[in-house]
Amino acid sequence: MSEILARLDGVSRVYQKGKERVEVLHELNVEIPKGDFIAIMGPSGSGKTTLLNLLGGLDKPTAGTVTVGGAELSSMSNSQLSAWRSTHVGFIFQFYNLLPVLTAHRNVELPLLLTSFSAKERARRAAIALDIVGLADRAKHYPRELSGGQEQRVAIARAIVSDPSLLLCDEPTGDLDRVTADEILRLLQVLNREHGKTIVMVTHDAVAAEFANRTLHCDKGTLEAKEAA
Repeated sequence: MSEILARLDGVSRVYQKGKERVEVLHELNVEIPKGDFIAIMGPSGSGKTTLLNLLGGLDKPTAGTVTVGGAELSSMSNSQLSAWRSTHVGFIFQFYNLLPVLTAHRNVELPLLLTSFSAKERARRAAIALDIVGLADRAKHYPRELSGGQEQRVAIARAIVSDPSLLLCDEPTGDLDRVTADEILRLLQVLNREHGKTIVMVTHDAVAAEFANRTLHCDKGTLEAKEAA
């Protein structure tokens, strides 16, 4: 039996908008095996990003528990969650969120400033991450000197620089053309298959979902599992 990396037990998330109570997620029970690559699809407002935020410790459930790598996130303080995220989770977004005044290398190195690594070790890890995504020769380039696909590769390098076990991707190809998007998706497959990263990816793109091992369809706060074609 595969080791379970992440588990949601009876998780609900409710937001209060004025007098209105909006339940975004309803009593979810989800197990994510270590080394899995999951695509989450569904209409806007169905709770996909909320689910990612819960897995990444950016949000807490209204009810139920979220456990990742043996840590129960729902019981941790904000400072504990921040420290936990810095080493256990990598985030990849649709818009790359690179700092324009920093080179690719410095952007990748940035998350390591929250760790106790020496400057030499931070530089070494950033160089390795850039090499993994095929941008070792662009280390000294600024974001404005890179294509959209290259910027996303830098963002992916930044996400993996601390060697996290879990990668959370929110529409990682939403701002890219089809050819470039497929290149990024193949890179995610390499990170999953060759580097053992567990990946949860939110996407509206059915083609992107085919790169995952399986697909979960999110609708009205619940999840329905369907195997990817």
